[in-house]
Amino acid sequence: MTLLQTIIIAIVEGLTEFLPVSSTGHMIITQNLLGVPQGDPFVHAFTFIIQFGAILSVVCLYWKRFFRLDYSPVAEGSGAWERFKHKWYFYWLLVIGVIPAVVIGLLAKKSGLLDWLLDSVVVVAIMLVVGGVFMLFCDKIFNKGAEENKVNEKRALKIGFFQCISVIPGVSRSMATIVGGMQQGLTRKHAAEFSFFLAVPTMAGATILDLFDLLKENGAWATGNNIFLLIVGCVVAFVVALFAMKWFVAFLTKYGFKAFGVYRILVGGFILVWLLLGHSLVMAG
Repeated sequence: MTLLQTIIIAIVEGLTEFLPVSSTGHMIITQNLLGVPQGDPFVHAFTFIIQFGAILSVVCLYWKRFFRLDYSPVAEGSGAWERFKHKWYFYWLLVIGVIPAVVIGLLAKKSGLLDWLLDSVVVVAIMLVVGGVFMLFCDKIFNKGAEENKVNEKRALKIGFFQCISVIPGVSRSMATIVGGMQQGLTRKHAAEFSFFLAVPTMAGATILDLFDLLKENGAWATGNNIFLLIVGCVVAFVVALFAMKWFVAFLTKYGFKAFGVYRILVGGFILVWLLLGHSLVMAG
């Protein structure tokens, strides 16, 4: 990968990480357009690692809510575990929410399914269209009479299972978890914010796992140039995502998913038609 390719892909990641359009899918499409070789272990790892760079913007933007402990009084007679859980409840919910993704993600990675999916533009295009059609109607399905429910352990676990669907590139982790939150009676805004928070441990785990696998399989990738590209990618994705996230929350709260659904259908449909006509997405390299 070149520096220019890295910056372009990182900008795409930062713009799409929190939008329900699949950042992984858009990066795979962008990599194909730029002629980045698919199937390379470093490219696969790069795709996940710079997502963590974008996710860190959540910690920056919501730092007062992310770094918090509950010091409010607990019920009289509560045991040590209840007192501990009460104080650390926000992080406890994130732990519960991330468990399904850890299990499913590890199974998909060990089976080789994840790497295969990351190399398939066709899968991305199909899921963009399927997800887009769903998003045209999901506001009516899940947001009718949305309550001001709070995230509890049961809801966090169910949202975590929704997040597992996003192991398929093109689905969108953001869409899956926000819809999961809405299905649990959260408003669009609260569902989006919990989706952001849940992304931090999810992508942190994926990043650590990818780095470990890269180092275990072949440390030859860790050249000065590749490390530099990872740093640049993470920084660019972080900065761009910081602005994109603020815009997205306001837009989603006011307008819902329909515009994103139309966009997904147009992009995914165009790619499918283009490929069916015998063309390639590779425009460079």
